[in-house]
Amino acid sequence: MTWLEPLTLTGRHGRLEPLSQAHHDGLVEAVNDGELWNLWYTSIPSPQTMEKEIARRLGLQAAGAMLPFTIRLPDGTIAGMTTYMNVDAANKRVEIGSTWYRKAVQRSALNTECKFMLLRHAFEQLGCIAVEFRTHFFNHQSRRGIERLGAKLDGILRSHQVAPNGTLRDTVVYSIIAAEWPTVKAHLSYQLEKPRSAD
Repeated sequence: MTWLEPLTLTGRHGRLEPLSQAHHDGLVEAVNDGELWNLWYTSIPSPQTMEKEIARRLGLQAAGAMLPFTIRLPDGTIAGMTTYMNVDAANKRVEIGSTWYRKAVQRSALNTECKFMLLRHAFEQLGCIAVEFRTHFFNHQSRRGIERLGAKLDGILRSHQVAPNGTLRDTVVYSIIAAEWPTVKAHLSYQLEKPRSAD
């Protein structure tokens, strides 16, 4: 048995289920909502590359380096993708990343709840010592979202990667460590239970 096994995580606002090629058409419909692949500072699959991206994620899962999920709304509509990635089983560390949501559900409770479910499973079932988040320096929406979760800034990896458009990506690294989880859990529980306003 590997450290990370496919599983389904269910909440009030959505469900995370193991990614499969059967989700292809729903994921294409979701990514078309906002034409998300056109954001230059992210790496989101286009409708034409979705099949290849699903295969890439499933290949990394087979190698023990990723556990990919499809995100569904309570009515079954596919809303996006997320993963545990850069899996370090020996040191009990994972990164939550390669996440995107259809435009209609961005800035809703869905992202907070999905991150909460992934963090809870990582710390309470997998025994992680740390969970990491990484994003492009210029992806300010993502950075604000990560900071709202309660993750702390570890630092910036300058000229970390070459982006598809040839620019150099500075990668901003955040993490939540095991000792912080009880406080982060209380914070996220409160965020999910309070009446929501536009923030």
